[in-house]
Amino acid sequence: MSPVSFGSAVEKSKVKKSFTIHDLPASERPRERLRKFGAEALSAQEILAVILGRGISGESVMVTAQRLLSQFGSLKGIAVASLEELAGVRGIGLAKAAQIRAVFELVSRIEDYHDSEKREVVKTPEDVVAQVRSRLKSKKKEYFLALLLDTRNQLIRVAEVSVGSLDSSIVHPREVFKEAISASAASIILMQRTQLFAPLVI
Repeated sequence: MSPVSFGSAVEKSKVKKSFTIHDLPASERPRERLRKFGAEALSAQEILAVILGRGISGESVMVTAQRLLSQFGSLKGIAVASLEELAGVRGIGLAKAAQIRAVFELVSRIEDYHDSEKREVVKTPEDVVAQVRSRLKSKKKEYFLALLLDTRNQLIRVAEVSVGSLDSSIVHPREVFKEAISASAASIILMQRTQLFAPLVI
């Protein structure tokens, strides 16, 4: 039997103690959980792990993600950290720091867009047609849509309640009101695309 040096034994011990994402069951890995359950089911640590992609040699990306959270205290702390501060965290570096900064910048721009976006007022049948014309153009089937409005008759969004066949569409009141309640709508306009393309206003 060949002798094994003490140094070699220590190295093997270190390898065994290292932990990577592949040591997790496939169903527990962040990307797989996102695919199965959606991003909303992931913890902050798992979302960061998905953004980072991979860890460093001998270390799971989950460990790197947790280090970020520990270093900056929360997602908000990470969001306001500078590129240099992020890059200084072990396992991050400049490339991953840039990825993180880019993600939070996108979130910031989306929030600014929604805050500044002016909602369109919908009061007349012509207003309704203007909102749904492009959506229904060239459609062959019947569509039942709900235009959800706030207290000023400003459009919150257009909800697609039902898609029927060529000449009919089955709609349950429950589905209509579910959309209105979820959007906190003050009023709704129901629009059914038929051969006549006539809006039904409530």
